[in-house]
Amino acid sequence: MPLPAALSSRLKLPLIAAPMFLISNPTLVRACCQAGIMGTFPALNQRTTAGYADWLRELADTLGPEDAPYGVNLIVHKTNSRLEADLKVTVDHKVPVVITSLGAVRDVVDAVHSYGGLVFHDVINTRHAEKAIDAGVDGIIAVCAGAGGHGGTLSPFALSHEIRQIFDGTLIVSGALSTGAHMAAVRAMGADLAYMGTRFIATAESPAPAAYKQMVLGATAKDIVYTPAISGIWANFLAPSLQAHGLDTEALKATPEINVDEELGQTKAWVDIWSAGQGCGAIQNLPTVNDLCADLSQQMRMAIESLAP
Repeated sequence: MPLPAALSSRLKLPLIAAPMFLISNPTLVRACCQAGIMGTFPALNQRTTAGYADWLRELADTLGPEDAPYGVNLIVHKTNSRLEADLKVTVDHKVPVVITSLGAVRDVVDAVHSYGGLVFHDVINTRHAEKAIDAGVDGIIAVCAGAGGHGGTLSPFALSHEIRQIFDGTLIVSGALSTGAHMAAVRAMGADLAYMGTRFIATAESPAPAAYKQMVLGATAKDIVYTPAISGIWANFLAPSLQAHGLDTEALKATPEINVDEELGQTKAWVDIWSAGQGCGAIQNLPTVNDLCADLSQQMRMAIESLAP
């Protein structure tokens, strides 16, 4: 389907760098936007609403009309005590794209639409997609099997097809995407944009610790453990990171409801235990974001050309 004009005229690649907790920051977002893809970050990566507003001002001061638009992820759930304040700041600063998670709420969508912004909502199944459609979102992100962070379990072929049958807006697909060929595949499936997170952990601009980046480089799909035991919600984590803190990865797989709080002690999820998606096996270097996007563009073009009769 045609992308909204606000995106189609400013994206050089059909790609969004996904908002990653504690990883995505203005430096990484700015590099993505200047390379021609949408950079995004969670509002909660800033500890306060005032800090969040500072980040938005920083991006406004350093991004121009020739750069791709940026997006912000808002957690739309009753446990997020900052939602109302963060939403007001979002509206005041006219954030171009808002990515909502853990709840599709018409009032939030209307607030963003009031200044001409777009709302994308992430889902892991068709039922959640139906709720997002009812709330009036502009785009749906299908978070499929193998995605880093809070990934789903459905195949992208199945979930994207089911969503497309009921939704003619912008469709974005996530789940183990790391290469330009993956981007071409997403487009061939009928989606509009690819959604990559883990690949951008392993970049020069990423604030991830060096050991985290090296762990991503050394990992393959077999090193990803899907468990709710760490954060309370099903998510993908790097097995070496879990093992480094004394956790039995096989036990986490066999008994996912295990409570690991006592075993972790002062160790914190996301800070000390690191997440990644199953596509990490395709990540082999630590380029700048600009060089990465150039490589992805070439890979996508080659993949498309290889399919020509």
